[in-house]
Amino acid sequence: MFDIRAIRENPDAFRAAWNRKKPGLGDSVDEILAHDAAVRTAVTDKQEAEKARNETSKLIGKAKASGDEAEFERLRKVVADAKETIEAAGEQEEAARQLLDDLLYGLPNIPLDEVPDGQDEDGNVEQSRWGEPKAYDFEVKDHADLGEALGMMDFETAAKMSGARFVLLSGKLARLERALAAFMLDVQTEEHGYTECSPPLLVKDQALVGTGQLPKFEEDLFKTSAITRLGLEQYAIESANEVADSMEAEVASGKIPEGVNEKEYLAGWRAGREDFVERQAQAYLQGLKELFGSSHFLIPTAEVPLTNIVRESIIEADYLPRRYTAHTPCFRSEAGSAGRDTKGMIRLHQFNKVELVSVVANLEDGLQELERMTGCAEEILKRLDLPFRRMLLCAGDMGAGARKTYDLEVWLPSQDTYREISSCSYCGDYQARRMNARYRPEAGAKPEFVHTLNGSGLAVGRTLVAILENYQNADGSITVPKALRGYMNGLEVISA
Repeated sequence: MFDIRAIRENPDAFRAAWNRKKPGLGDSVDEILAHDAAVRTAVTDKQEAEKARNETSKLIGKAKASGDEAEFERLRKVVADAKETIEAAGEQEEAARQLLDDLLYGLPNIPLDEVPDGQDEDGNVEQSRWGEPKAYDFEVKDHADLGEALGMMDFETAAKMSGARFVLLSGKLARLERALAAFMLDVQTEEHGYTECSPPLLVKDQALVGTGQLPKFEEDLFKTSAITRLGLEQYAIESANEVADSMEAEVASGKIPEGVNEKEYLAGWRAGREDFVERQAQAYLQGLKELFGSSHFLIPTAEVPLTNIVRESIIEADYLPRRYTAHTPCFRSEAGSAGRDTKGMIRLHQFNKVELVSVVANLEDGLQELERMTGCAEEILKRLDLPFRRMLLCAGDMGAGARKTYDLEVWLPSQDTYREISSCSYCGDYQARRMNARYRPEAGAKPEFVHTLNGSGLAVGRTLVAILENYQNADGSITVPKALRGYMNGLEVISA
């Protein structure tokens, strides 16, 4: 979300910034201002009508007491008209505010001035390179051919279970994937100061609204189906009746308070059973609705639960910065990716990733943290001795929530190019406003919105791909990077 006052005061700046994201998107400013004006007009009309109602109400009693019936009726009509205006203005305010919120929630963040112009990867700017791609004296294979030849990477069996864009790893490759995740977590937690978390993989829609995936990018997500209300009600009633049957059986078997007539007690119980079942069913229904009555989403990245740790909270300044990491499966529908990277593990519906999330106080801290976070991700690639480059993304190629983004791209010999393996982004207060996540600069000070960052440290599957391709040997075996051998029980070469 955005500060509506800032848009009112600097509409041209927002118009220009959104046009940098996508030509024509800046026209949204006119719609924002129109909806905002409608909200403010409705609020003013409501307030004026409330004032008129309150002032006139005080005069009605006097008019009645003086016997001036004409004045009494006139004043009554003024109050009645004011009530109608209040109601109508309230409805207009609600409708205009909903239109305004729907528009604002769907708009991307504002790129920083230092971000280069451009609409796609062609506008990205290379910042640096590390390592030299290895020269091979044999024809290199891609990771899919290597993994299948080893008998440890099976796309066909995975497709039988789950469809396209899934993989089954086994044997030493499964262990290599586990080793990579453990290695990444150890470096990020023990050396870089991130706190390891094990977050939920299913989240409510509001968590995704907070980080910006919803409402605009729902088609990229996997959504669970909610149990119907009718089904929940039926289950609640059946459960309540089971409890009532159990209690009635206890009464019938003689488990009643001492000194109470058994027949009278049982008759009284049966007479009140219907009310008991209704109350019990309502209590069950409330709990069931909280658990199963609304749809959940599988996380597309651990950025979602990790960033929402500070949701709806006020953090003391000395608690910042906060740094979180987690290794989780990630689930993406890959909508719009038909025909792209259909072979291998580059673009899967389910993949593992070690995520990095930071929470800081302001822009200055955020930009320093972006450099630090990107360096933390680069360190993994350096220790694995994988050639990579850092790219500064242009305005149009950044994610919707980012103000500035660095992509790290690793060298893949089979493609003779660099491919993305990490994306580190500074989001400003864009997510914090949506989550109402704030901090107090000092004791007694007014809370301000925190600033958030997220990045991959790294994508485990793509790192596995890079190792297979960069460490392949002429006989199809894979040399295990030295940094991982301690996690592989000393194994140096993976072979069939």
